[in-house]
Amino acid sequence: MSYGRYGSSVGRLPREAFRPSAIFLGLLALLAVSGWMAWADYGDARFNVFLFVAAGWTISLCLHEYSHALVAFKGGDDDIAHRGYLTLNPLKYSHPLLSIVLPLVFVLIGGIGLPGGAVWVNHGAIRSRFVDSLISFAGPAMNLVLAILLVLPFTFGLDSGEHQTFFAALAFLAFLQLTASVLNFVPMPGVDGGNLLYPWLSPQWQRGFNHVAPWGMLILIALLWSPRINSWFFSVVYWIGDLIGLPSYQAAVGYELFRFWDR
Repeated sequence: MSYGRYGSSVGRLPREAFRPSAIFLGLLALLAVSGWMAWADYGDARFNVFLFVAAGWTISLCLHEYSHALVAFKGGDDDIAHRGYLTLNPLKYSHPLLSIVLPLVFVLIGGIGLPGGAVWVNHGAIRSRFVDSLISFAGPAMNLVLAILLVLPFTFGLDSGEHQTFFAALAFLAFLQLTASVLNFVPMPGVDGGNLLYPWLSPQWQRGFNHVAPWGMLILIALLWSPRINSWFFSVVYWIGDLIGLPSYQAAVGYELFRFWDR
């Protein structure tokens, strides 16, 4: 989540400011169709899984950023609605590098969900430091909620028997939600976990935070290339996955199917 300063523009907001965008509805349709194809084993199983996970991941990115925006709007930043952040349009959250390139690369080569959208908040309009922290908390919390919801079919034993392609895709999508949540809760400048702490820092620490924040996510990504840190990271993800009942072997199968080009 990115930070910015804007003036407030209070006024009557059109319904379009809150209506789900056509792009988001299209993503939901793609998720439903590709999910049915994976469920029915129609066509190429690997490509079906790729479409399902790609659509589901993009939808979760929209929901992650929407959660930031909704809390900010409720907390006093009326301009959030004018900027289109409450329409669930992924293009409104786009940053060429952080929103598209890096998340795609990390899912493809490492199976790591990396939310990279940007919601610019007028923090001067937010009513309290607690709400300011809650804005940053809302995004990764949404990823965690989505992971739990995606795991429910496994909790109730619905994955036994047929439709293994679909359930493998579902498990991998849940795994991506966990990686995104863990990454974003890291208390580093430029990441939601660091932004959560920012309102409570002294002015001196905030100045230092602001110098590091533009590079925080890139620093975190660089740290993940360290074998030891990478091992710690995935240990935490698998530990949380075990707590909520995510079958890691199913997620691994889903990742292999997702890489449809690597046969």
